[in-house]
Amino acid sequence: MASGGGRWLRGLWAAGQPLFQGRALLVTNTLGCGVLMAAGDGVRQSWEIRSRSGQKFDPRRSGLGCLEGQTLDQSCQELRDKFWEFYKADWCVWPAAQLVNFLFVPPQFRVTYINGLTLGWDTYLSYLKYREADSSPQTGGGGLCEEEPEEKDECGM
Repeated sequence: MASGGGRWLRGLWAAGQPLFQGRALLVTNTLGCGVLMAAGDGVRQSWEIRSRSGQKFDPRRSGLGCLEGQTLDQSCQELRDKFWEFYKADWCVWPAAQLVNFLFVPPQFRVTYINGLTLGWDTYLSYLKYREADSSPQTGGGGLCEEEPEEKDECGM
């Protein structure tokens, strides 16, 4: 059975090789990125649907603030509220991912590798954008790599 599965995997690999060469590489990378970005939001919404009764899948949720009916001020405030959390997480994930990408991944597979990581990253960004206000971290932003807050004196310094 293992050899039958191996033959199937080798056949799939051989059939997919032309997608990673020449002009097809641009189409493969572009479509792969879009599909994985949508999948990241879909994963997060599925997670929320299971944990919250009454919530339904909303394809509009994947859009920008203006598509969600937010004003420019609301979108800017959301950015101010969440920027440092996702920026710190970004610095934890992407430098290491790109180090592996450029040291070990063959050039024709680099975008596909990053697209795979982007699936998890987009899931995190969807979580960050749509989490409820009362579930936000109490330490001023949380994030994947945040250090414990330092003690402040009576002046807040």
